Amino acid sequence: MSLVRVVTCFALLVCFSSFAHAEPKTELLWPNGAPDAKGTDEKDKPKLIIWSPEKEKNCGVAIVVCPGGGYGGLAMDHEGKQIGEWLNSHGITALICDYRHRGKGYGHPAPLQDAQRAIRTARSKATELGYEPNKVGILGFSAGGHLCSTAVTHFDAGDEKAEDPIARLSCRPDFGVLCYAVIAFDQPYTHRGSQNNLLGNAPAPELVASLSNEKQVTKETPPCFLWHTYEDTGVPPENSIVFYQAMLKNKVPGELHVYEKGRHGVGLGKNIPGTGDWSEACLRWLKGREIVK
Repeated sequence: MSLVRVVTCFALLVCFSSFAHAEPKTELLWPNGAPDAKGTDEKDKPKLIIWSPEKEKNCGVAIVVCPGGGYGGLAMDHEGKQIGEWLNSHGITALICDYRHRGKGYGHPAPLQDAQRAIRTARSKATELGYEPNKVGILGFSAGGHLCSTAVTHFDAGDEKAEDPIARLSCRPDFGVLCYAVIAFDQPYTHRGSQNNLLGNAPAPELVASLSNEKQVTKETPPCFLWHTYEDTGVPPENSIVFYQAMLKNKVPGELHVYEKGRHGVGLGKNIPGTGDWSEACLRWLKGREIVK
């Protein structure tokens, strides 16, 4: 074999290894069947897709990821797989929640049940996967951002009498990351498609209010990082702004970034000037709070 060929093969090997990562593992959120399941098809079985970082990079943090899709689908690539790879590259374990939604025949409360179960499950796997059980956050995009805003405002400490050990654990996230999130309902800037898919076309006013999550922020809400874009006409930035205002009112620490450029649904947005910095800003925030070290 020529020297040139040897060098070329070695270079390809190095290049491949720099991008290599463990294949994700998929597990059922509810091995014995999800609550209120309408059948036993795949659509009735919410899942966790677990992306683990290389052992030597693991920083002891886990994030449940909720892709968007208007509560009618899931953007599992640019708001799922790509986010898992990004988090892994910084030593963070990503648990992508393949939750139930209207496209699978489900409205409220199924998505929240699945997100809360994902947080409890993440805590139960802390020792196995190598992170701290008090460093489990949640991150969501668009309607997945609404699910994230619901998870950080609707939670419990777990049922200590439950037979299921996972159900005994808290579903309160330790932090939240809300990405161009749907948050407010029944407002001029509400994303009606998400509201209708989640709650139906004629929901009770008290249900709408309970899931208009800027109204549900309390001093118990965990710290949150929010970002949006000025050019987002699908889910206007007022959604993030009113949630951040509620955080200020209740003295919940966090950050809000409203970038100028970018339509709705850009994911990591790496090619968008300014906006492409959100992921680095988020990491700086996590480091500043000493969640990531």
